[in-house]
Amino acid sequence: MTHSTGSATDLAQQMPGNASDTLTNQDLLPTTPAQRHWNWKDFAALWVGMVVCVPTYTMASSMLDQGFGWQMAVWLVFLANCIVLVPMVLIGRVGPRYGVPFPVLARASFGVKGANLPAVLRGLVACGWFSINCYFGALALHGFLNVLGLGLAGPAQGQTISSSQFLCFLAFWAVHIWFIWKGPESIRKLEVMAAPLMIAASIVLVLVLVQRVPSGQLLNLPAKVVEGGPRTWAALTGLVGFWATLALNIPDFTRFAKSQRDQFLGQAIGLPLPMALFSMVGVIGFSASAILYGKAQLFPDGLLSQMGSVASGLGLLVILLANLTTNVAANLVSPSYDFSQCAPARISFRTGGLIAAGIGLLFMPWKLLATSGSYLFTWLGGYGTLLGAIAGILLVDYYLVRRGHLEVDDLYRRGGEYEYRNGWNPQALVAFLLGVLPCLPGYLAVSGVVDMAGMPAFWLTLFDSGWFFSLAVAGGYYYLSAKKKRPPSDPRP
Repeated sequence: MTHSTGSATDLAQQMPGNASDTLTNQDLLPTTPAQRHWNWKDFAALWVGMVVCVPTYTMASSMLDQGFGWQMAVWLVFLANCIVLVPMVLIGRVGPRYGVPFPVLARASFGVKGANLPAVLRGLVACGWFSINCYFGALALHGFLNVLGLGLAGPAQGQTISSSQFLCFLAFWAVHIWFIWKGPESIRKLEVMAAPLMIAASIVLVLVLVQRVPSGQLLNLPAKVVEGGPRTWAALTGLVGFWATLALNIPDFTRFAKSQRDQFLGQAIGLPLPMALFSMVGVIGFSASAILYGKAQLFPDGLLSQMGSVASGLGLLVILLANLTTNVAANLVSPSYDFSQCAPARISFRTGGLIAAGIGLLFMPWKLLATSGSYLFTWLGGYGTLLGAIAGILLVDYYLVRRGHLEVDDLYRRGGEYEYRNGWNPQALVAFLLGVLPCLPGYLAVSGVVDMAGMPAFWLTLFDSGWFFSLAVAGGYYYLSAKKKRPPSDPRP
């Protein structure tokens, strides 16, 4: 194989020279020219398929439940996704140029073995999201079966899930195994097929609700009063954290892109505006349920089940499809590669996906989603802090330290440029800890582990901006330490 100074096509055609069996398998190798056929429409469809899902709907409804007006909620969603689009596109540029997935890219900054840390952290977050989406799908399946007249019971008082809902959770979980087995190309085909259907279903739902409740009434409900008022910075951090996951592992998809233009254009079209538009569906659904049925529903299955018609049954089926498309693309591709990184000789893409699905069973999303605050602040804000630090290190290493140049051979072998100290880069670990640890006290308070009343406001404020803080601090320290370590002969600034 040629060195990274050659073209991306040359890099993808051969096995890396002196590749280590402990670092290489077929799924982690650079993509071949034949595999790079995704155009901008494929990426736009991929994003629409991931955007139109219950977590996006719930994100908007949770903001209303936390005291935001609908205009501010939609604006913050749009702003957050414009912000996260920047690292998404920048990290995504690695895909078309070198054809490597996220765990292999992480070897350049964390070391060929140290990349296990960001890979496992990203993979575990994906397992959590996988479990959450399986739960949303289970609720939709449960509601659909009740529309058919089965009369399945919901959770009893004091419970968060019923036995019939849990069985639906297991059934929806099992559907994903087929896509794990078929691989990324089956996911692309699913997204292209499903995206137009989900857009149409969302429009129909909005039209039905506007017909039942005048739009003036829908959009003029007074904002909910919450103690201390809406936490704007915390919400923005959580909203950025929503897709901070994909901002890291976007090379897992862009490595199949025809060109840089295709990955950039597809993501720019498919992410910020569709997120803002679909958040309006959550706003309208939340408000309509409060007006029509006297209780605002955070989840769309609750609203559709109350509507109780053939149309609501079809809507619940679309929710099933929406969660399936989001889950297989956003929450199975990444951990499949991430867990493969830990033991490439033994864990393939399929095996990694099966591991992720298995770990997903251990999460209890019905507890995590019991309140809007735990979803918006604890879950989204908490893992956003972790992933912000990793994103800062990756961006600084690739653009400021290496100037966009990777020695691809060395990414797949021991003893090369990315060996550092026994495969680990200590400075990347220090940078990561410096970015994350200051946010830990605030996270412990917000999550209820320690008493929030006794926590100084400084730590809570720091956690509220956790993604931004960790990205800046981790990236800044990494740059300074990398600059200090360069030999005098290194011509880079």
